[in-house]
Amino acid sequence: MDKTMLNSPLGWLRIVGFLEGCSYLLLFGITMPLKYMYDLAKPNYILGMLHGFLFILYIALVLWVAYYNKWSKTKTFWALLASLIPFGTFYADKKLFRVTRS
Repeated sequence: MDKTMLNSPLGWLRIVGFLEGCSYLLLFGITMPLKYMYDLAKPNYILGMLHGFLFILYIALVLWVAYYNKWSKTKTFWALLASLIPFGTFYADKKLFRVTRS
């Protein structure tokens, strides 16, 4: 992670998008099986709350960055949709959020 990412709204969105994507994968890949196969609900409860917080933060940051950078409605739609799809935030980071340097 580059320290300059913390200096821009887009940088914060990329960080939160990565964390939200990881929490999504952990929630459905690890804690859901623990809950339903081994009757261990506590990890799912804790990670579920964290994922919910990161999801809401991601949505708020997408809207903030879209306004700040004057994104089109189409780009904003795809960035919001990415939070609902497994691996979506990782894809959005690669295709939508990267700043091209010339």
